[in-house]
Amino acid sequence: MHWMDFGIRMVAALLLGGVIGLERQWRQRMTGLRTNALVAVGSAMFVMMGGLIAGDGSQGRVAAYVVSGIGFLGGGVILKDGFNIRGLNTAATLWCTAAVGTLAGLGRMELAAMGAAGVLSANLILRPVAYLVNRTPVLKEEHEILYRLRCTCRTADEANFRTILIQNVGRSQLSLIALQSVDDELLARVNVKAYLKTLGPKEQGLEQIVTRLSLEAGVSAISWEVVAAVDAEDATLSASEELIHES
Repeated sequence: MHWMDFGIRMVAALLLGGVIGLERQWRQRMTGLRTNALVAVGSAMFVMMGGLIAGDGSQGRVAAYVVSGIGFLGGGVILKDGFNIRGLNTAATLWCTAAVGTLAGLGRMELAAMGAAGVLSANLILRPVAYLVNRTPVLKEEHEILYRLRCTCRTADEANFRTILIQNVGRSQLSLIALQSVDDELLARVNVKAYLKTLGPKEQGLEQIVTRLSLEAGVSAISWEVVAAVDAEDATLSASEELIHES
């Protein structure tokens, strides 16, 4: 290889690596103008040195050593800050700069220029896209919500009320997990409690059920609320009712 050819390739690697490093320097990253320029120049010189070594495939073997060797340099800029990892993008930029320098060292200036443009595009154009994605709120995992529905109706209408309740719950995204009744013989009324479970808030569906039940003539009062758990007394009464019903 002529010394002028060697110099042209080295200068090309220097300029292309410097352009990549200029963007890093402007953003005040750990590896700036000089580091990226040196990585590109070093990669180019190693590959050109491989061309000076006798034997087929010398440049390919040297290039493989450059790829593995740059990993140690990149590992030095990766830092752990608490639960966060910093420097991954800087290490990846160094790795790509080595590839640009390798292409320049092989004399493929057009490919080296395209590679440098690709690295700059990733760091400049994709940066706002990454910020936009990070600003998008992450959908939270839906948690289980328990509703308690209270209703007072005539004793004679209790069976019809329960049937309508179960039918409407079956058509919704709510699950009926407990249902109990307490008779008020003096007023010929029955107080019904229903516990409904769902994943995520389903107030709209619950309101539809309440609206449908409130249209019944025997219903005198109806309401719902969010609770933490099924009351122990209500759960016991519900279990007793199931046993009586099964017997």
